[in-house]
Parts: sequence; C-alpha cells; structure tokens
Amino acid sequence: MANPTSVSKLELSGSTDGRMIKIAATGDPGTTIHTAQSGTGENNYDEVWLWAVNSDTVNRKLTIEWGSNSSPDDYIEITIPAESGLVLIVPGWVLQNSLVIKAFCATANVVMIGGFVNRITA
Repeated sequence: MANPTSVSKLELSGSTDGRMIKIAATGDPGTTIHTAQSGTGENNYDEVWLWAVNSDTVNRKLTIEWGSNSSPDDYIEITIPAESGLVLIVPGWVLQNSLVIKAFCATANVVMIGGFVNRITA
C-alpha cells in the first residue's frame, strides 16, 4: 500500500448526523450501514469501524453483509449479548468500489450499529 495523501474521519453513510443505525431488516437485504467510496486504487478505500448495541433482554444474532449478500462468503455473524453496551463487530476492515455494508437481525429494531469510517484517498 502506497502512502495516502488524505485521510478523513467520516460518519457512516447510513447514519443521520452520526447517530446509531437501528437494524430494522430481519433478513436479506439488510439495513444499509455504509456505502464505500468508488474506485479501486490502492489509496482509495474506506477503513470501517463498527460497534453494535443490543437493547433487548435476550441475546440477538446479528448478520453483517460485507460488500454483498452471498452466504456464507460475505456474511459476518455475531451474537450480541443482551444489554451489554458497545460490542466491536468490525475492527477497521477496508472496503472500496462502492460496495455496500448491510445488516439484519432476527428481531427488528432491538440492535443498533454505530461507528465511523477513515476515508483514504490519493
């Protein structure tokens, strides 16, 4: 990877004013979390950090669709403990080429996702 010329910290594109995104979808396609920037150059990508919160009183399985919805290739599945606060679910993975991150949960509107993007551009 060559040296980037610009790094900008941004809110997730699926967020409103940086707020948490409530996961309403209960299956594919999921609720949109973020759309990566276009382009495929080595200095043209988004570094994505995501955390989840489960406001329910029982554990909930969350599925992240990472750039596509091909199961199991693009799925990240994690059980989010009940009322546990923030759980790291994506630790700075990179994505580009306008690929979309989506998420769904078996129960609607009890899991929220927040985070940020470090946008790298040349």
